[in-house]
Amino acid sequence: MKSNSSKHTKLLAGWRLAVCSFSLLATQACAEAPLPQVSIHDPVMAEHNNRYYLFSTGPGITYYHSDDLKHWTLAGRVFATEPDWAKSVAPTFDGHLWAPDIVQHNDHYYLYYSVSAFGKNTSAIGVTVNKTLDQSHPDYQWVDQGIVLQSVPHRDQWNAIDPAVIFDEDGTPWMSFGSFWSGLKLVRLSEDLTRLAAPEQWYTLAKAERPAFIDEEEAGPAELEAPFIYKKDDYYYLFVSLGKCCRGADSTYHLAVGRSKQLQGPYLDQAGRDLAAGGGTVLLAGNADWVGLGHNSVYRFDDKDYLVFHAYEAADNGLQKLKITALDWDQDGWPVVKADWQTYRSVLLE
Repeated sequence: MKSNSSKHTKLLAGWRLAVCSFSLLATQACAEAPLPQVSIHDPVMAEHNNRYYLFSTGPGITYYHSDDLKHWTLAGRVFATEPDWAKSVAPTFDGHLWAPDIVQHNDHYYLYYSVSAFGKNTSAIGVTVNKTLDQSHPDYQWVDQGIVLQSVPHRDQWNAIDPAVIFDEDGTPWMSFGSFWSGLKLVRLSEDLTRLAAPEQWYTLAKAERPAFIDEEEAGPAELEAPFIYKKDDYYYLFVSLGKCCRGADSTYHLAVGRSKQLQGPYLDQAGRDLAAGGGTVLLAGNADWVGLGHNSVYRFDDKDYLVFHAYEAADNGLQKLKITALDWDQDGWPVVKADWQTYRSVLLE
């Protein structure tokens, strides 16, 4: 794969060398200052014409591109403003579109996203479609298709955020989603990927205990969200994020996993516990340097599986950072992440 990232890095490094050579003090300061990383929540990716595209939570959905999975350029935002229906779903919507997912199907790219308000299930999942991810292509244009699924307080005991789309062995599209409340769900999509299929088919993938008599508007203590299903050999693997996100150095986010031979479940952990009954084998948790991590996606690029997620860096006041690491598999077919995941540092090019 050809890349210009090394050229960009050399130019940046040369600029820093020129600036830092004026004095010993400046040289020492520059040596101690690391290159900026990609600060990101909820990363998902796609590959198009030998280039990687990274989408994330942010104003209008923030996205980046890279030729080598390490050096990233900020490309802009998908929505110039916001979906015209957003405030009808969440009146306090602040312009930040959450937790996207992107899939390619029939020569189009489908970008799913969430509209919500923190801690509430006044939420909806929308989708916008493009023929290409290349901004220089004449066909580049995101066309919003509106709401796919909406949750309403006191009507629904689930939260319509954190979508992730997968096709089963017959090519039927399904969407997993959910956060807190009654857990994580799976629902079948229509053939055009923009609506729920009829008749509707729903499954519960994972949930945690929710005490009785909690106000239905409250998220409750069931700290799980962000399902992502990945097919590997004979199994579907369900990755979920447990704990609390988005609290910087106080985040308790971590990743757990279960697997099933059927897309609809049940998903069991390594001890045989059903994730829909509170199970889940911890795949990766935080430490002193990276206090919390989660909201992952999984991809196969160049015959290698990758785990993509965000983590909160203790040395930077708990600021969220992009992480990409190899996803290995043990002899029993369970995913494994090696300790060197901590060494990955993205570079944000200017």
